[in-house]
Amino acid sequence: MRVEVVVGKVGRAHGIRGDVFIDVITDEPARRFARGATVRLHDGTTLEVASVRSHGGRLVVSFDGLRDRTSVEALTGRELLADVPSDERPSGPEEYFDRQLVGLEVRDAAGHPVGTLVAVQHMPAQDLLVVDVDGEDRLVPFVAALVPVVDVEAGYLQLADVGGLLEDPA
Repeated sequence: MRVEVVVGKVGRAHGIRGDVFIDVITDEPARRFARGATVRLHDGTTLEVASVRSHGGRLVVSFDGLRDRTSVEALTGRELLADVPSDERPSGPEEYFDRQLVGLEVRDAAGHPVGTLVAVQHMPAQDLLVVDVDGEDRLVPFVAALVPVVDVEAGYLQLADVGGLLEDPA
């Protein structure tokens, strides 16, 4: 079985030969944007990666058949999708795909359910877990000191005993 995941967003064009910056939304850019890999737009258009390189810390990609600036500028802002095996796991043992985490029950340090993980925000310093607590979103830094237990198979993650972690900031 395969699942559809968003792996990036087309940024601005780079140069005149059809290169484009990619805003990466995957933890596995080497898998998703390797030469010959395919991604898809929401309208079903398939794009094959012709080349990929890093420029100034950002990913620059060209696609087969899109060889000038005008053709890639039409894609600016569009999401790139990939079909991946539903049982695929990240490269590292302590890494998780967003799709594995979203929907997990969130438990307090005593093991009591306190909310549901509804999203993962990827920030420059660290990832943040968005936890729905009684209809209100709370942000929890995704670091081992605050989230010591992640059990994807059992369907939950457990928070450390840190006061105020899920309380209303007001």
